[in-house]
Amino acid sequence: MPDTLSSPVVLRTGRHLVDAGLIDGDADQTADRIGERYSIAIPSGLAALIDPNDPEDPIARQFVPDAAELETSDGELEDPIGDGAHSPVPGLVHRYPDRVLLMPTLCCPVYCRYCFRRDRVGRDADAPTAEDVDRAISYITAHEDIREVILTGGDPLSLSDTNLGALLKRLAEIPHLNNLRIHTRVPVALPGRVTGKLVDALQCGLPVWMVLHANHVRELTDEVAAACDRLTRGGIPLLSQSVLLKGVNDDVDTLTCLFRRLIALKVKPYYLHHPDRARGTARFRLTLDEGRTLVDALRGRISGLCQPTYVVDIPGGHGKVKAVKAEKSDGEKYWSLVDFHGNPHEFRDF
Repeated sequence: MPDTLSSPVVLRTGRHLVDAGLIDGDADQTADRIGERYSIAIPSGLAALIDPNDPEDPIARQFVPDAAELETSDGELEDPIGDGAHSPVPGLVHRYPDRVLLMPTLCCPVYCRYCFRRDRVGRDADAPTAEDVDRAISYITAHEDIREVILTGGDPLSLSDTNLGALLKRLAEIPHLNNLRIHTRVPVALPGRVTGKLVDALQCGLPVWMVLHANHVRELTDEVAAACDRLTRGGIPLLSQSVLLKGVNDDVDTLTCLFRRLIALKVKPYYLHHPDRARGTARFRLTLDEGRTLVDALRGRISGLCQPTYVVDIPGGHGKVKAVKAEKSDGEKYWSLVDFHGNPHEFRDF
């Protein structure tokens, strides 16, 4: 399925980044080395939010490549959330009994430097084929316990309106599905993509929920607000997911501003993810103690409506859970992550 996001206003190479003033002139070759391993793309609208004079700019930190990405730390994983262990057919992940992830594309409007699928997104060799999507839909049709299909990727909204609408209608014809969900960066990274035609394509006969990805209040511009308004007026309920990232949003004031702004845009904060152990992402990771302290500090400061659920994806593919502090008989403290089967998993920061 082709994407719609190829554009000359997207920064993709070291030279593009140098010319835009986002990296030093002698760093272009390093950026290109990173791009050979992990895709690079920054739409001009997001690039315009970056202050090139601020070495700690939280927008730049999320999207501008950094030499640290070429370093792999102990404990980092190629597949940190275990997609592969639960993929019965290409492009589909069936981790929980009643829902599946469907990846119709691996194209994104922007490639986040902390992405847990960063080895695969933007790579033609790994892109799902039409036959892959057909097999995934056949699998969903054959498993009546599946009630929800979550479109992810890549970014599902990088599909054309025609292809996206056709895919949603095919899914809506499966009688045992209850709803569809789309996880996307597009309304934030490329708000002009949210047109009346796109909203029409989302009308498919099943309820469609959309989960927007945003990590910092500066991403939520007036253009993003207009995109959200078009979606909500089109009957699409909006949730959000954010990743807790060192140097981006790891303080109470920043999170407060982010979540209040989302609520003002009629977007319910849904998940706040502890950063995954993706390769080359050590610079983004906080400890679970630091994360829990921040989340606890939000209670009472902002309304319950503003507060997402803070979750950890258990390495190995055991799902998203809340973290609980535990202690061994010898006094050693650790985090106990209990999966939906009731199985405990020890988790330690590194």
